[in-house]
Amino acid sequence: MKGKRSMRSKVKTRILPAIAMLLLLTGCASKEPPAQQVSDEGGMTKLPYLQIDQETARQMMEAEDAPVIVDVRRQEEYDAGHIPGAILIPNESIGTERPEELPDLYQVILIYCRSGNRSKQAAQKLADLGYVNIYEFGGIIDWKGAIMTTEQEAAVSSVPTLVIEANGRTFHASLERNSSADAFIEKLNAGALEVELHDYGGFEKVGALPWSLERNDVRITTEPGDVILYQGNQITIYYDRNTWTFTRLAKIDSVTREELLEAFGDGNATVSFRLEWSE
Repeated sequence: MKGKRSMRSKVKTRILPAIAMLLLLTGCASKEPPAQQVSDEGGMTKLPYLQIDQETARQMMEAEDAPVIVDVRRQEEYDAGHIPGAILIPNESIGTERPEELPDLYQVILIYCRSGNRSKQAAQKLADLGYVNIYEFGGIIDWKGAIMTTEQEAAVSSVPTLVIEANGRTFHASLERNSSADAFIEKLNAGALEVELHDYGGFEKVGALPWSLERNDVRITTEPGDVILYQGNQITIYYDRNTWTFTRLAKIDSVTREELLEAFGDGNATVSFRLEWSE
């Protein structure tokens, strides 16, 4: 009888993780722990982790209810390149206390390292601490998806503001979300741009750009502070209303017609455009 009990225990240990994996991939996974609980021969309950391949991990990352991705390498390794969105919890930092970065015992956690050794150690330590949805998927050396350095990720998460300066006055403008504004940002990343603007129509200052930008023209009515791309190669700052078909690049925040006229004055004005980045 003892031999039969041992065989049933081994079969159960193999089957239950497979069932949990099947439920997860078919959208029926639960955050309740029983699907991953197994019993050893002594009747003690333990909470193991599951090993999955990297394609399965990628599919899980793309799911609507995305998991937490944990990189368990050292700081310098993480900075040199990691899976976008992964948080750093070095394997050697995991001890007898639950990591502050992982407050939920039932959250789905994907773990990787460089080659798959430290990730297995970390996965077991987290399982021993009570986490019940741990999935280990090997090393980043085999990862076919995107990898970003810490510096690159910081740049992506930064938000650019358009800074406009003329006659000792400085204005900040919120950039639009369109391909024209993206191209303008790319040009300004190379350095500040100075443009000679002149009055036109009694409602705007306009000047020629040194290059052309992609147009996203729509019919709009301008307001004071609108920064407009006209015909793809001219930039305009409006201080009054005008209805026409063109592309909005940005809008100066909380500015009046009078403030703009005071800053730019009559006639020509040399205006500087540059970017300012913030988190």
